[in-house]
Amino acid sequence: MANISIEPDLRQGPQSDGLPARLAETRQCTIDLAALLGPEDQAVQAHDDASPTKWHLAHTTWFFETFVLSPFLPGYRIFSEDFNFCFNSYYEAQGARLPREKRGLLTRPDCAQIYAYRAHVDEALAELLATRLQDNDELSRRLEIGINHEQQHQELLLTDILSLFAANPLRPAYRNSAAPKFLRETESPAWSRFEAGIILIGHDIGQVGAGFAFDNESPRHQELIRPFRLANRLVTNAEWIEFMRDGGYRAPSLWLADGWTALNREGWAAPLYWEQHGDAHLQMTLMGFRAIDPAAPVCHVSYYEADAFARWAGKRLPTEFEWEAAAASISIQGNMLTASNFRPVPAPHGDGLRQMFGDVWEWTQSAYQPYPGYRVEPGALGEYNGKFMCSQQVLRGASCVTPDTHARATYRNFFYPHQRWQFCGLRLADEA
Repeated sequence: MANISIEPDLRQGPQSDGLPARLAETRQCTIDLAALLGPEDQAVQAHDDASPTKWHLAHTTWFFETFVLSPFLPGYRIFSEDFNFCFNSYYEAQGARLPREKRGLLTRPDCAQIYAYRAHVDEALAELLATRLQDNDELSRRLEIGINHEQQHQELLLTDILSLFAANPLRPAYRNSAAPKFLRETESPAWSRFEAGIILIGHDIGQVGAGFAFDNESPRHQELIRPFRLANRLVTNAEWIEFMRDGGYRAPSLWLADGWTALNREGWAAPLYWEQHGDAHLQMTLMGFRAIDPAAPVCHVSYYEADAFARWAGKRLPTEFEWEAAAASISIQGNMLTASNFRPVPAPHGDGLRQMFGDVWEWTQSAYQPYPGYRVEPGALGEYNGKFMCSQQVLRGASCVTPDTHARATYRNFFYPHQRWQFCGLRLADEA
């Protein structure tokens, strides 16, 4: 069982270049993120889209057991034959599985067994790396997928804990820290202009040193970009409050039809986790129930809300291709997991585009569709991205709880347009 009294120190993050070291650091980071939680915290899910912490701990372990150890380590002993049913997520080729909405019913196996499972798999991974990694490209590829898959679940672990603690009437904090210092009101956004052109979009698999990317980021291909402008920062809480005060949640003319239906069905009147107490707006965060920082980026808004705000502002959301064109030459740094803020923070001062990576995932107006020439990989791993390319929207950038080494300009995150529990916000775009 993990020690639950030690706060994780994530300031350094994964630094090693070698695959074995990065694997070990990633596996340890997940343990560190869960270390602030007791066994009761780790067993519950707040809603059907979320998963319990111990399920994340087990599922990421199941992934390595199923796709790395079983096919590549001779004589590997499966920890439990029951775990394939319990901790398979959506891989139909791997057999029957527990429905997602019932993951919170898994009081057994208990947390001690889950941590024993992780230790069993980590020991086998160490043996595999010591004996079979040399010149095995397919093994290296699967380990890279496993590392990046676990990084995705590190972010999900934190967003799911926030949703759980937000549902708790005691409003517990995942991590205690000093109250944030509010900055002065943010200046009006500046705008960066981009000219028209045919540009290359996506990850170039064949480029030497291109690094890892998921299959949905390829093939690299041409896209036509028309002249556009992009706001130099994210939309702030103060700007969102103006939208609310101006009746943004009561004006059907601003909303897509499905968005207006969702608003009325769910009773939306503010971003998720917001509450109004008198004239003050408060929000549930990973540091507990806090007053809203007006200068910080708004987050926990759906695509429908982001689109309505952009319409209210007389602007629009960028396409994912505009976003990538703008981000291609920007350094990948920002308020991400190793900063340990665990919340979006105001934009730093400076010229040019800011907050392109970190703080919140940015909704785009692009539907999640395959790139020209995309082919689904055969087998269970082919179910990772391709089968979800329907009825979802692309988000770009990274959030305040995204592992720093997981961010890149070609990354395509995706969620359904009504979903709000992730750290999702927006940046405005306009015609030039």
